[in-house]
Amino acid sequence: MRGFDSLKKTEEFQAIYRERRNAADRVMVMYTAEGTQRIGIVCSKKIGNSVVRHRFVRLVREVYRKQKEHVRSDRDLIVIARESAKGLGFFEIEESFVTLLKRLKIYV
Repeated sequence: MRGFDSLKKTEEFQAIYRERRNAADRVMVMYTAEGTQRIGIVCSKKIGNSVVRHRFVRLVREVYRKQKEHVRSDRDLIVIARESAKGLGFFEIEESFVTLLKRLKIYV
């Protein structure tokens, strides 16, 4: 059983990018738009091999699962990894995630 819905189609990602509401720090970039509380995670090959990329995706999913009740329920999110996210642990990613949510004013 899945804990949340994810963005899958290119059109869904493009609709969020078009709204241009974003925030960034050294770890990740976060885009948001009106939606139904879904998340899309983007991690390019610049970050590292598939093991490194998938680890980042798993960590972001877990952070989102823990913080989901604090995210406004009418927002979709896209999280894009930056190269500096490569060796970070769970708590650094969680701190960055919450900081960006607060900057976007969607943390309740």
